[in-house]
Amino acid sequence: MATVDEQLALISRGADEIIQEDELREKLASGRPLRIKAGFDPTAPDLHLGHTVLINKMRQFQELGHQVIFLIGDFTGMIGDPTGKSATRPPLTREDVLRNAETYKEQVFKVLDPAKTRVVFNSEWMNEVGA
Repeated sequence: MATVDEQLALISRGADEIIQEDELREKLASGRPLRIKAGFDPTAPDLHLGHTVLINKMRQFQELGHQVIFLIGDFTGMIGDPTGKSATRPPLTREDVLRNAETYKEQVFKVLDPAKTRVVFNSEWMNEVGA
């Protein structure tokens, strides 16, 4: 595994700011692989260009030997979420969300290594809570 300074150099490349850099440095220094996770609600069939910034950063963590978790918001994707917009996003059916989730996996594995990526659906725990 790369040194802490080498890892931070790669992780910080292209980033404007690392919040809690001291904490990240400490976690990297532990020598244990970190779990890096990011969630994406499959509300449309395609990931967009803005997603690639985060996905590329996830790949960098992967290349450094850390565990990457691609979290698919299948539960939250079915809820009409305004996300700060002027109109509420229309609720989707379970089938719509799962169809979009499949296309997300096809697209994300063009960047992330599928053998080193854990795909998790948030319905695994959100179904118990309910909307």
